[in-house]
Amino acid sequence: MSMFFITFFTLYAALHAYVFIKAWHAFRFRPLTGCIIALFLFLSVFMPMIARTLEQGGQESIARVLAYIGYIWMSAIFIFFVISLTIDIGRFFIIMASSIFKVSLPTVSRASLLLFLIPIAASVSIVAYGYHEALTIRTERVVIETPKLPGTVKKLKIVQISDVHLGLVNRENRLRKVVAVIKEVDPDIVVSTGDLVDGQINTIDGLSDMLREIEPRYGKYAIMGNHEFYAGVAISEDFTRKAGFRMLRQEAITIDGVINLAGVDDDAGHRSAGRASGRESLLLAGLPRQLFTIFLKHRPLVEASSLGLFDIQLSGHTHGGQVYPFKYITRITFPMIAGLYRLEKSSLLYVSRGTGTWGPPIRFLTPPEVTVIEVVRKK
Repeated sequence: MSMFFITFFTLYAALHAYVFIKAWHAFRFRPLTGCIIALFLFLSVFMPMIARTLEQGGQESIARVLAYIGYIWMSAIFIFFVISLTIDIGRFFIIMASSIFKVSLPTVSRASLLLFLIPIAASVSIVAYGYHEALTIRTERVVIETPKLPGTVKKLKIVQISDVHLGLVNRENRLRKVVAVIKEVDPDIVVSTGDLVDGQINTIDGLSDMLREIEPRYGKYAIMGNHEFYAGVAISEDFTRKAGFRMLRQEAITIDGVINLAGVDDDAGHRSAGRASGRESLLLAGLPRQLFTIFLKHRPLVEASSLGLFDIQLSGHTHGGQVYPFKYITRITFPMIAGLYRLEKSSLLYVSRGTGTWGPPIRFLTPPEVTVIEVVRKK
């Protein structure tokens, strides 16, 4: 985990250096102005860490303000970088082509300023839209026909939430929307496929009461995502159980003879404990094969030995990339990034785009979702 943070902040600092150089070429500011801008950029690199430190010290109000500023700035500067770099690459190839083919290019007055302002305007527009999109929760519906429902049950409605990230940034307003959507669906089962809480959950006990209002017929179930381990196992479990969820930690159950449900901890827990993850296939093999089996696993990775032992695996973690075009980077690690996938041996995988946001409270072309899986008895 420490190596991840070192790598992240090194790259993040380099990105700020790139922005500083672009700004200097655009405005040619004086040394004093340059020092002020450099100081602001330096503080911006560490603003999320400063917010975290203040939150741990009980300064929640200030921490929330700094977290919003820091994370929105993070999204804006990443978007600026992508757009600006794309322009720079395009400009490089145009200059190379003009040199090869001996074509003179028109001189654009203050080109550096223009090429700085274009990505600035685009970044501001995308962040403003992305903030709105992050608050617009979609209901995604998946219908699965199966002969594995008991004769007395024609249909089961399962709601999946994932990656809500309740904490310093995602609070009552978001959760109120999520709860309203779930109540409107009126599900038989609710599952949380990890990261219900974020790494900053010192003062969110009141949010558990909002989740307790959801009372599906066959109960609510949750698994541990990586952020539950970052926040701390004890505090994460306590919040989740107060919210009315039953935690499934390397556990498989049959609910009222109607459906099988199994859940495992995220690999972050196994790494932090210094041990290898258990074999999923052993957990799933003990369930009644004649019943429909749902497998809850935070990351959308499928073990070959588990195929055929579950009917559908429900996962999250990827956020669908959260901000386009970062989904293409996410796909390097998680090729199955969002939506329904058909696997071998009649197994399915559904990957949620996530119900909340991590870090920046914005999404761009990857709206948050509450997933409704309707399991219908096949005639």
